[in-house]
Amino acid sequence: MAGIVPKRTLEEIRFRNDIVEIIGGVLTLKRAGGTFKALCPFHKEKTPSFNVNAQRQIYHCFGCGKGGDVFSFMQDYEGVDFMTAVRMLAERAGIHLEFEDGDPGERSDKDSLLKIHTGMAEFFSRCLAQMKAAQHARDYLAKRELEGDMVKAFGVGYAPNRWDGAIQWARKHKVSLELMEKAGLVIRRDQDDPSAGYYDRFRDRLIFPICDIQGRVIGFSGRALADDVRGAKYINSPETLLFRKSRVLYALDQGRRAMVDKREAVICEGQIDVIRCHQAGFTTAVASQGTAFTEDHANILRRYVDSVVIVFDPDHAGQNAAIKTAGIFLSAGLGVRVADLPEGEDPDSFIAKEGAAAFEAVLDRGMSVVDFQIGILSRREDLSTDVGVMRVARDVLQTILRSPNSVQQARLMQAAAQHLNLPVAALQDELRHLVRRQRRPEPAAAAEAPAADAAPPAIEMALCEHLVHVDEHPGVGPLVEQHLPLDMLSDSRCRAVAEAALEAAREGLPLQELLSDMEARTEGMQGFTVGLLMTTSKVQAEDLSPVTAVQDLILRLWRRRLTEERDGVARAIPQTAEAQQRMSQITLDLNSLKRWETGVDVIEIELAD
Repeated sequence: MAGIVPKRTLEEIRFRNDIVEIIGGVLTLKRAGGTFKALCPFHKEKTPSFNVNAQRQIYHCFGCGKGGDVFSFMQDYEGVDFMTAVRMLAERAGIHLEFEDGDPGERSDKDSLLKIHTGMAEFFSRCLAQMKAAQHARDYLAKRELEGDMVKAFGVGYAPNRWDGAIQWARKHKVSLELMEKAGLVIRRDQDDPSAGYYDRFRDRLIFPICDIQGRVIGFSGRALADDVRGAKYINSPETLLFRKSRVLYALDQGRRAMVDKREAVICEGQIDVIRCHQAGFTTAVASQGTAFTEDHANILRRYVDSVVIVFDPDHAGQNAAIKTAGIFLSAGLGVRVADLPEGEDPDSFIAKEGAAAFEAVLDRGMSVVDFQIGILSRREDLSTDVGVMRVARDVLQTILRSPNSVQQARLMQAAAQHLNLPVAALQDELRHLVRRQRRPEPAAAAEAPAADAAPPAIEMALCEHLVHVDEHPGVGPLVEQHLPLDMLSDSRCRAVAEAALEAAREGLPLQELLSDMEARTEGMQGFTVGLLMTTSKVQAEDLSPVTAVQDLILRLWRRRLTEERDGVARAIPQTAEAQQRMSQITLDLNSLKRWETGVDVIEIELAD
């Protein structure tokens, strides 16, 4: 289990990183009254709707809904997880991170592995630059026309053609071979015999360091320098405490800033393709690391981009991989285009031969995944026959079904109908058949749950607009705690806001200090809560005092509760005398709940039952 950063440390980090200074370092902020405004970095806009509140140390965009505190801004802007944002801000403020309730051994191992990877990356780089025996590696790079600056930027190195190069490095730097094994740099000769010794994993190979989002080396990929080498063309680090290949994208640390600006990533198959793209100015290029693309990869990219363009090898395997990868990105809600390279080319060879402008034209001509898929399948199936059309339509509909977006599905459906010369309605019918065949029974509770993105009831939003300002109106918190059970709020987000606001009032804490905890409890809470903090309550605009406004909202929520109960009793069969009596009492209570003076007695009776 990873360690937990103590709350006191998080608050110290928050205090030492002023949000106006952090955001002002990357955006142009202009003062507007008591807040600052800027163009939102998370969506395209011409009029500033991105607001920063210095007093509350929060930000919110009224255009796209993004919002939170200094930690969430680092997460959103840098595209990193919470702990990475904490580390970045702690380093900026010169604060040493301490952990609790975690495994200190695992934390120590991770720190040691990071140092080992950094040292070995430097070792491989020196070998490439200085060793006479690395001349064939330097000749290989020169032949591929990879410039010295790019080799240096990506830390490309060379693993000597010997069995103990890494072992000798470890001995020189007093690193245990057991730890080198944990790093994946050496392999035990006999797993059943601890005394059998070790040998190097990487030998006589071009080495590509693999970095995390912060640019720290967490693994390596070794490429054979001879095409007829025995064994695999590429050898990658095994899974370690640092390296999880399903969650790592090669060159993401180099390209994430450009991705945020362009909102689109170029997806390649290999490291050299990626380096060539970056050298030619296509700095949003990334590749998976020795594995097919996964949902984790897609979710990582979604932090930075709205769409991707896939540029895989144009052979049979590359085409199939492009279609499969496109489906994964569609499932993540991304726009997907596929670029079609000439036969026998890959991004590296094409750019080397034709230049950056020609490659840019290839990217610009990138087609939708449906256009690409039908183009490929039409060369494999006979579309002059019903069977051929049915097969292609089935495969294409399976791809379309991956998209969770109705608009995207409709556009892809129209493209498929046009290519296959079929009515859209026919494909829609077939899609419905596919859905029915693939559908699984949902649990009753899940089926009744409201959609995650459904708008909360207006009355609950109005209550939350007051509760997020509970520190400014001390009477509101006790009023709600005494007269409104929070399970009467049907929306989980409103419930979480109310719980956190009341907790903040009891503890005498600013609400934003609880935002991180709220995010852990209910996904998306930071933006939701900050939107409330930055919005003026409609009830307040009507010149009602906060206490009076909240009393009115409590009465309305109780009327809603009793109305639902009355309707339920009315539907009950058979109708008993007791049920009729309860319905009459509810009718009287609903009338009393129109005014606080009479309604408070009804509330107290209900709470006492």
